[in-house]
Amino acid sequence: MTSSNSTASVVPTGLTDLALAERIGKGDQPAFEALMRKYNGKLFRIARAILKDDSDAEDVLQDAYLEVYRHIGDFRGGSELATWLTRIVINQALMRVRKERRRSSILPFRSPLSYETESPEAEVPDQQSESPSASVIRAERGRMVERGNDELAVA
Repeated sequence: MTSSNSTASVVPTGLTDLALAERIGKGDQPAFEALMRKYNGKLFRIARAILKDDSDAEDVLQDAYLEVYRHIGDFRGGSELATWLTRIVINQALMRVRKERRRSSILPFRSPLSYETESPEAEVPDQQSESPSASVIRAERGRMVERGNDELAVA
């Protein structure tokens, strides 16, 4: 008994990233699934490190995979596929961060007649931003943890 899936391609395990990208560009869904399986953990950790939220990281990763699928034909092999994928995830995560910052910033609306009264929004300090040195320390700590996690996965 044959099934309609008998024509589906099977992705060899020893396929190079460039060959995998070429197959994805030709619409090979199993090749795209193989790419996702290969890089999902690393890309998720990168998104989570930027966003600090698992749910947001999953959303960003999903958006990034859509971008990868749409633009895999643009990948020329000038860099590693992992580098290209990582850059897409980082860009998606940073766009999410910028979008959230725009959404969370409050600008008081003042009528021309109410200059003497301050609105309560103007008195709220920004507690979400961190100093540049704290940001660098946090980023370095995150890289160290990720390197440790990557070494554990290999062992």
